[in-house]
Amino acid sequence: MPAEWAPHRGTWLSWPHKEASWPGIFDRIPKQYAHMAATLARHEDVFINVRDRDMESDARDLLLASGAPPDRLHFFPFPTDDAWCRDHGPVFVHRPGGDRVQEAVVDWDFNAWGGKYPPWNRDNAIPQRVADHFSLERLTPGLVLEGGSIDVNGAGLLLTTEACLLDAGRNPGLGREDIESALERYLGIESVLWLGDGVVGDDTDGHVDDVSRFVDPVTVVTATEEDPQDDNHGPLQDNLDRLRAMRGPDGSPLRIVELPMPSPVFHDGERLPASYANFYIANGVVLLPSYDLESDARARAVLQPLFPGRDIVPIASTDLVWGLGSCHCLTQQWPALP
Repeated sequence: MPAEWAPHRGTWLSWPHKEASWPGIFDRIPKQYAHMAATLARHEDVFINVRDRDMESDARDLLLASGAPPDRLHFFPFPTDDAWCRDHGPVFVHRPGGDRVQEAVVDWDFNAWGGKYPPWNRDNAIPQRVADHFSLERLTPGLVLEGGSIDVNGAGLLLTTEACLLDAGRNPGLGREDIESALERYLGIESVLWLGDGVVGDDTDGHVDDVSRFVDPVTVVTATEEDPQDDNHGPLQDNLDRLRAMRGPDGSPLRIVELPMPSPVFHDGERLPASYANFYIANGVVLLPSYDLESDARARAVLQPLFPGRDIVPIASTDLVWGLGSCHCLTQQWPALP
């Protein structure tokens, strides 16, 4: 599995339509989502799952109004249950094939984060529909796994959390070694690096893309909370301590960069999983969740030196995160063939 910062053929999205994911504010979501997607389309092609032609027409209008280049927009009549394409979308891998690299889709099973939000059959079908449409080989591990639960460096290392991948609602009866074996076989992983818990408010049982992310083969950006009274302080400190003790396949330590957490974000009394670690790396740009807080500028200052040649573009996420996800949760990269 190539790293996210490797060149992209484009980005896959699933157009938002489930009002229950953003109760009370859904009317604001499509326009904000279109701004995010149009930002991407100015840098790479965008492949969008829609329910039907009416949804495609509405989406296209919003995207063009947001400045998306029309030739970068590609729509597919692949209906979904929700918009979280990181978790239900196709995971692309590269493998040797004769005189050139071949690409394939890993079709993990998807059960809506341990069966929390039925139905999920249309989401679960997306990888197969994409693979069939583009005549790509489809690999079927028979394992429940969401894209947001893993992060790879493209050179044999994978980050994940025990709270999510060892959760009994996903793969009951499978232990750590079983899951590691599947990650090694289907993603080309040499070492799985296990963190502990995720952030407060995360209904995915601790996705790593709200916590710690590779930004190059040896560097991990990890969310930290300075306030010892904040509920995120202890779990994020534990993850930081684990990262400092981890080593790559050659025995070398990782380079660790701390990324501040935003001040707590609430909606209707519920704390939301707001995190700057939910950024998305695309061709020439990094989409950074923004919460209109003083810490936005601090997070941007941490990330910009790590991405020379890419602009850090803030994406308003106070409304998006009411759906319990942000930029990374809504996107899935399609790596370019080398």
